[in-house]
Amino acid sequence: MYPNHPQRQMLARTFGCVRVVFNDALRLRQENYQTNQTTISSSELQKRLITQAKHTAERHWLAEVSNIALQQSVQDACLAFKNFFQSLKGKRQGKQVGFPRFKRKRNTQAFRLTRGGFAIRENGKLYLAKIGEVKVKWARELPSDPSSVTVKQDAAGRYFVSFVCEVEPIQYPASNTGIGIDLGITTFATLSTGEKVANPRILQRQLNRLRRLQQSLSRKVKGSHRYQIARRKVARLHARIKDTRSDFLHKLSTKIVRENQAIVLEDLNVSGMVKNRRLARAISDVGWRQFRTLLEAKSIRYGRNFQVISRWEPTSQRCSSCGQLGGKKPLDVRTWTCLHCGAEHDRDVNAAVNIKAAGGHSEALNVRGGLRNSRSRVAADEAQTHLTDEQLSLFTG
Repeated sequence: MYPNHPQRQMLARTFGCVRVVFNDALRLRQENYQTNQTTISSSELQKRLITQAKHTAERHWLAEVSNIALQQSVQDACLAFKNFFQSLKGKRQGKQVGFPRFKRKRNTQAFRLTRGGFAIRENGKLYLAKIGEVKVKWARELPSDPSSVTVKQDAAGRYFVSFVCEVEPIQYPASNTGIGIDLGITTFATLSTGEKVANPRILQRQLNRLRRLQQSLSRKVKGSHRYQIARRKVARLHARIKDTRSDFLHKLSTKIVRENQAIVLEDLNVSGMVKNRRLARAISDVGWRQFRTLLEAKSIRYGRNFQVISRWEPTSQRCSSCGQLGGKKPLDVRTWTCLHCGAEHDRDVNAAVNIKAAGGHSEALNVRGGLRNSRSRVAADEAQTHLTDEQLSLFTG
């Protein structure tokens, strides 16, 4: 989105009002619970923090922005508390949600408008309440009438809009029945077909430039005009790195999902692996977790079968030809010969074939039926979260 100068000023005002209302809602709910041990409903919060606050000297400027954005901010605060309490009770899946935090002025700013607060004009511009018609560069045609729009400004000063629309499943025939994927650092992904996808090392290519910009930022007086210029340069470089990584992951995940009916991936303890200071930067650069999220989401839309096998499955130790375990192998061993059947294996390709078989998508299952219950076998020495210093040096080298 490309707003002009008056529209940018109005957007900044809307971001600030939404942030203030959100923080007021968190503060009021905390104070009310500490005194009365009760919770305030969303309608009561809107009445106090929006309707009544507009008539006070401290919050009279809330009337200058769209009322819909303020109401959505209050609902977001209530939803944050709801997710926190449900996570404590174990009623919410996924990682445990922390206590709601106050929004900061320097973080990414955003507000949401529902129907009645926006409209798409025939000339391709986007109308936003209290802001006007804004020039937008459309990434694609909307599949249906949107129910809401979210306006966001990132740290680099760029504006984006995203819509909530109903979409239909994509009907696309798959050319392959299934595929296994082994993720790594030197090679980002090794497929069970033998294809290897190189790691683009996006952060590594920009690391020297990023260091120079960060050093320049550290020499500026915090809060000064030159400090803001240097901060924006660092943010723009981070945004370019993020966009380049997302582009690579989107293209690869779309290609895999469109070509294969079943996708099998190995579960990786990424949050535990990044705690190792010698691998944290390299693991964060490849984006394994984002790649898995994209594969899962696109598999649902394309009607594919997406599976994640146990991280304890000895995929690198097992021979993909005869199914026998070949023992623990150092990480510098990239090719090996099976002592039982004499088959020669590439370490990564063999692991990808075993990942596919462990998910139940292999023609070799009937020959070596020992791979049917893949989650019941535990091989602690295969865990990638318990590497020795010698292995780490070989892996990063």
